Amino acid sequence: MATPYDERPWLRFYATGVPADVDVPNVPVTRLLDESAGRYPRRAALIFFGRKISYRRLAKLSDRFADALRGLGIHKGDRVAMILPNSPQQTISFYGILRRGAVVVQHNPLYTAAEHHQQLMDSGAKAVVVFEKAYETVAAAATGTAVEHIIVTSLAEYLPAGKRLALHLPIKKAREARAELTAPVPDDPGLLFFRELLRSARSRHRQVPLDPRRDLACLQYTGGTTGRPKGAMLTHFNLVANACQARAWDPDAVDGKEVTLATLPMFHIFGLTLCLTMSALAGATVVLVPKFDVDLVLDAARTSKPTIFPGVPPMYQRIIESPRIRKANLRSIRTCVSGAMKLPRETVDAFRRATGGGQLVQGYGLTESSPVVMANPLDGNARHISVGIPMPSTYARIVREDNPRSAALIGEAGELLVYGPQVFQGYWGQPRETAEVLSRGWLRTGDIAMMSPDGFFTLIDRKKDVIIVDGINVYPSEIEEALLDHPAVLDCAVIGIPDERRGEQVKAYVVPMPGYRADPGEITDFCARRLAPFKVPTVFEYRQELPKNMLGKVLRRVLREDHSGGGEYAPEPSRPAPAARPPATAGPPAERWPAEYPSGRPG
Repeated sequence: MATPYDERPWLRFYATGVPADVDVPNVPVTRLLDESAGRYPRRAALIFFGRKISYRRLAKLSDRFADALRGLGIHKGDRVAMILPNSPQQTISFYGILRRGAVVVQHNPLYTAAEHHQQLMDSGAKAVVVFEKAYETVAAAATGTAVEHIIVTSLAEYLPAGKRLALHLPIKKAREARAELTAPVPDDPGLLFFRELLRSARSRHRQVPLDPRRDLACLQYTGGTTGRPKGAMLTHFNLVANACQARAWDPDAVDGKEVTLATLPMFHIFGLTLCLTMSALAGATVVLVPKFDVDLVLDAARTSKPTIFPGVPPMYQRIIESPRIRKANLRSIRTCVSGAMKLPRETVDAFRRATGGGQLVQGYGLTESSPVVMANPLDGNARHISVGIPMPSTYARIVREDNPRSAALIGEAGELLVYGPQVFQGYWGQPRETAEVLSRGWLRTGDIAMMSPDGFFTLIDRKKDVIIVDGINVYPSEIEEALLDHPAVLDCAVIGIPDERRGEQVKAYVVPMPGYRADPGEITDFCARRLAPFKVPTVFEYRQELPKNMLGKVLRRVLREDHSGGGEYAPEPSRPAPAARPPATAGPPAERWPAEYPSGRPG
């Protein structure tokens, strides 16, 4: 039976020029690079600290790397790990691996040896491309894995000649830059060097034949916020589709004219799609910043005049707080899509002023959806509280948390399900986990959301993060928002911990504002004036900082694992325990889904 979600009410809010559906070419990801190399051969594909690499040159270097992999015995379907920050080597390796028909497996360069080892073991990678500073960690991690080749590169290799020479000056600034970009590499037997491999390889390598809909482009590991990381299997078609969807969302973009500021780490799927593959599709120049540093970003913006700047809220906030913001010229920035966490309205307003009216909107995605699922319109109709509306060719619906085949009422909270060409193929080697989240192309996101009558979606929380107190759902984000209003709270996170009487109770981790004393009783009273009694935290713990992932999102899983590690305190014993809210009355019966998820295209 059809539901209101199937009518796609959000379509009427698409900006002029955004299509309801996109035609996704059934091609390898490398075709995006090849077509831009043909259309814009001399245009800069990459800029790295002022060094420019044209589209034609990037295609040739990627071909050389593919040929080097052929010489190392890398064949179609083999996994090749990349442990690189944003750099020319990261882009060359990415396209070269795909040209060879192999599968890219990206690692966070900041991982420990144990974390690298776990991912190398799970993926079965045969080769690793790593930058110098992470080499020793990776060499230790590769022991006992399927890794046969380690290819090392230095970020200094692609600096402009003047900057390479400046690294050797006997001054403090040069020493600091040298320590940041380079590191000594032991003379280990069998070690390979990226530059030497490119020099000895042929400049042409044909794309290994593959089926874009079935053959994997990436194993992108995810799940670090909810459990043991799993390899999300993304095909060439998945990545091309999401690049097409993201490009279609910005109808004012002009192919061959845009400049993307790549401060998001491209080893994360958000940065990979919004900075790299979408830019290749549009023939845009990618300005590579190897790590987020406000001064580096402002310098890059001043010299390269970016028009597109994907990011996460802390990036935008730190930029507008910089004392250099008044002298920095950010008025070239036209559009910014923010993800990973809530985007404060104050940040939006301040950033728009700094850019002279540039659009900064909130979006939503998951690794399992390549990643973009939704975004706010770029025509001025963005809604601050919402993560936006589904992308072209994307369907979404809210279902009851206890029954994913029963649609929730419009405006009712439930689990978000999505469907589209960007949805992944499952988890590598984990059929049970795959079956839990995928059915006939529909992806159970695990996120709790609601849809307004006109089709805008609002995220409430992660399903696995929901706290159940006396049988009532409590959403941590709501409590965290209340806590952050207290002047003594700099940062916070909320989890549920076991309670024999009530099932779970609410525990708050609080990072105090410098100079403030965060008294638990005072904070409890503060929350009680803003929240229903059953939502008020009953246990607190001070922290100097909270565990976060690479994009700044709090890792509630880590907090749940070590909640008994000390530092807890509860409100005064004389304070009565919060009373539970009476059970809500049942609403009208929800519309039912068919006995099975729909097959084929929804609607």
